Amino acid sequence: MEKKVEIHLEYIINSSPRILFPFIHEPNALAQWFADDVNYKEGIYEFIWDDEMNRAKLVSVKENKSVRFKWLEDEPYYFEIEIIQDELTNDVALSITDFVKPDNLEDRKQIWNNSVGYLQSVIGA
Repeated sequence: MEKKVEIHLEYIINSSPRILFPFIHEPNALAQWFADDVNYKEGIYEFIWDDEMNRAKLVSVKENKSVRFKWLEDEPYYFEIEIIQDELTNDVALSITDFVKPDNLEDRKQIWNNSVGYLQSVIGA
């Protein structure tokens, strides 16, 4: 199996952490921007893209701060979405940690760019 590299992306979001948080951990809200559909069964999230299902477990959640999902079929990889609020300016950013095969790096960045763009339109940011 080809080793994946860790990537970090950050996006400014014109929203409050309290409004943004449900969109990074609730299945129905995730389905509005992150995946074509998201199901939740017995502690497992099923993310569906183009009729392909990927399963992940929510392994960490910090209220109004961050979530980390661990892929069940892609050990030891995970993705993490963190809400960061600047203490001085109160600006809010979404910080994303993901793992990707080196030859898919630019494609994955574009997917995240598009997904976060959808998120901004959904929340009116």
